[in-house]
Amino acid sequence: MGKSLFADPKLAVRIERAEAMLSAGLGENAMASGTMAGCFVEPVGGGVAVYAGPDSPVSKIIGTGLAEMPDPERWQAIEFLYFQHGAVIQAEVATLADPAWHAELCRRGYLPAGFENVLGIPLQEGNDSLPRKKESGWSGLSVSSCRREEDRVWLDVLADGFARPDVVPAEAMGQTYPREAIERIFEDFAAVSGFRRYLARIGGVAAGGASMRVSDGIAQLCGAATLPEWRRRGVQTALMDFRLREARAEGCDLAVVTVAPGSKSQENAHRQGFSLLYARAIYRKSGAISV
Repeated sequence: MGKSLFADPKLAVRIERAEAMLSAGLGENAMASGTMAGCFVEPVGGGVAVYAGPDSPVSKIIGTGLAEMPDPERWQAIEFLYFQHGAVIQAEVATLADPAWHAELCRRGYLPAGFENVLGIPLQEGNDSLPRKKESGWSGLSVSSCRREEDRVWLDVLADGFARPDVVPAEAMGQTYPREAIERIFEDFAAVSGFRRYLARIGGVAAGGASMRVSDGIAQLCGAATLPEWRRRGVQTALMDFRLREARAEGCDLAVVTVAPGSKSQENAHRQGFSLLYARAIYRKSGAISV
């Protein structure tokens, strides 16, 4: 039987720190590109606040309330930075964060918009919960690392796949983004340290894509999508299997993935041996600054 994970606050801090570093890297790339005015990356409450444009999925606050409680004056200053752009603030807070921080956000006028689940799998040698390499049931399905000359193919697959998602019953509000914003975020992804890209093909035709970031022994599995015409053919399972094996070969002891509750992505991850570690509550706020 495979070894499952238990997420105590120490493990959650490690994962949330990696997520905050990824968001910060994306925000810094957005700032460096100069394509969107007013971008910022600001540390706050043990996490990070990022603004990369009004329609960007990376414009959010993540990682707060675990290692430390945010200072009220610092938080108000961060709110001002968002509101001066007319932006809605999205704060993603782990359920293992201090309950007082969840209560404080509600007091400040943040409303719950939904949840996302953080899943994990240990990658140590001897963990028999890792999938055993097997041939796909679909003829001609293969996965490989993305070569530089395949940049545009990878970007188009991810953007098209994310622009036409499956229906997710419990998806959080405010998580739909225009194609231009999706393309922009994946272009920034490609420039983040430790980031790798992958393509899945069926009969030589690009059917799906995915990515992974390796940081501090954690493999963050992110940015995976399948084109609608190729769904239900094992593409995501194959991409997951390939990335898990690469992560373990590189010495990672943990792989994590964030999914919408009850989604096909969560079902696929559980089949691959992932366990639910904790959730993040997604809070949103717009309007005047609280005092």
